[in-house]
Amino acid sequence: MSPFRNCSLSLLKRSVFLLCTLIVSDSIHAAGTTPKQPLQIATFECDITPPIGSPLCYGHITPAKKIVDPLSARGIIFLNSGKPIVLLALDWVGANNGAQDVWKQRLAEALGTTVDRCAVHCLHQHDTPGVDISANALLEQNGLKGVMYDAAYVEDVMQRTVAAAKQSVTHPQTVTHVGTGKAKVAQFASNRRILGTDGKVKIVRFSSSRNPAAIAAPEGTIDADVRVLSLWDKDKPLVMLSYYATHPQSYYGKGGVSCDTVGLARALHEKQTPGVLHIHFNGAGGNIGAGKYNNGDPENRPLLAQRLADGMKRAWESTEKSPLSAADVDWKARPVLLPLRDTLDEATLTGILENPKAKQTERIRAARDLNYLQRTKAGTTIDITRLKLGTAQIIHMPGELFVEYQLAAQKMAPDEFVCMAAYGDQGPGYIGTTIAYSQGGYETSRVSRTAPEVEETLMQTLKELVSKQD
Repeated sequence: MSPFRNCSLSLLKRSVFLLCTLIVSDSIHAAGTTPKQPLQIATFECDITPPIGSPLCYGHITPAKKIVDPLSARGIIFLNSGKPIVLLALDWVGANNGAQDVWKQRLAEALGTTVDRCAVHCLHQHDTPGVDISANALLEQNGLKGVMYDAAYVEDVMQRTVAAAKQSVTHPQTVTHVGTGKAKVAQFASNRRILGTDGKVKIVRFSSSRNPAAIAAPEGTIDADVRVLSLWDKDKPLVMLSYYATHPQSYYGKGGVSCDTVGLARALHEKQTPGVLHIHFNGAGGNIGAGKYNNGDPENRPLLAQRLADGMKRAWESTEKSPLSAADVDWKARPVLLPLRDTLDEATLTGILENPKAKQTERIRAARDLNYLQRTKAGTTIDITRLKLGTAQIIHMPGELFVEYQLAAQKMAPDEFVCMAAYGDQGPGYIGTTIAYSQGGYETSRVSRTAPEVEETLMQTLKELVSKQD
C-alpha cells in the first residue's frame, strides 16, 4: 500500500474531526451556553434589636433602658462564582474572636461554602451589643455570667439571621451590571489624633468634643468620600453597598439602643430608593470620629446622619455602570497572624480576671485581652479577604483600623474602585501605623493589642490582595 494513501486517510480523519468540533461548538453557542455565566445574588436582612436590660458595648456602659432605633443584620450572597461568598454587616459594636468563628461556621454550613469565603463586619455603634464568645467563656468560668451580652439574645439572632440567609438563596436575582459612585461627605469626619510640635499626640478629639482647640484644629488625615457600590439587573437596581470611614457614634452610654448616625443615614437613603436593600459597612475609621463637628448634644445625631445621607445620595447619583458576569468575580483570602503587643502579660491579665474585688469593667477588659493573647499565641489567624467585581474591589479588614491603610489600598489600584470594610474581627483592638505607636494617644497607648510591626504585615497582605499580580 502506498504511504501516500495512509497520509490521505490521516488527513481525512483530522478534517472530519475538525468539522465535527466546529459543528458542536456552533451548536453550543446557538443554544445560548457561553463561558460567561450570569452572576446571581441573594440578599437578606433580620431585626437584631436586643431586649431591654441587655448589656451594651461588651458590658462597659449602661445596659439597654429603651429602644431609640432598631438594629439590623444585613447581608448579601454571591452565587455562580465558585462556592458562595457571604458578606454580613451587623449593627453591633463588635463580633470578635469566638463570635467570628461561630458566625462564619454557621453561615458556611447553611450555605454550602467555606469559612474563608464569609466576611462578618460590625458598624461599631456603641449603644449596641458587643459579642466575644470565647472571652465570654473566660468570664463565665470566673463567675461573671451574662455581664458581656445576653446569650439567649445572641443565639436567637444567629439562628434567625442564618435562617434568613439560607431562605434567600431559594429566590436568587440575576446581576448584569455593577455600579460605582462616590461623593464627599461634608462636616462629619475628622482625625482623632491632633499632634503637638514635638510630633506626639497633644489632643485626642474622639467622637465628640467641647474643647475649643480640638474644634479649631484641621480635619487632619481622613477619607472624606463615601463610596456606593451597586448591583443591577439591567436597569433595575437590586442592592447597594456603602462604605465610609468613621467612628459612628454621636453620643452614647445613656442606655438608649441606637443604630446611630450611620444606621440613620442608611435608612434615609433607603427611603429614596424603595425596594433596594442598602447594606452599610464601616471603613477604616479607627482614628476617625466626628469630634470637630459634634459636641455630643443629642440633636447633632440627626444632623450628622443627614450629612452622610446627602453624601450617599450624591454618590448614588454619580453611579457609573459596567457589565458584570460570574467570570468577573474573584475572591482571595489571606490568613494572617498579627504581631502581639509586648504589654500583654498573661499572668497579670489572669490575676485581674480572677480577682473578685476588681472592677467588673476591668475584669471584662482583662478577659478580652487574655482571650486574644491566648488565641494569637496558639497560632489562630485572622482572614483578610478581597472581593473583586470587575474593576471594583472590596477589602475586608480586622480591628479598629487606622484610615492610612484604606488610603494606601486605594493607591495600590488607582484605576479601580477600591472600598474597604474594617471592624471585622476586632480581637486585635485598634490597629495603628508603625509611627502611631511612638506618638502616644489613646488608640495605640491603651487599647491596641498589636505591635508596631503590624503595619509591615498588613501592607504586604494588601499588596498581595489589591495590586494587579495575577
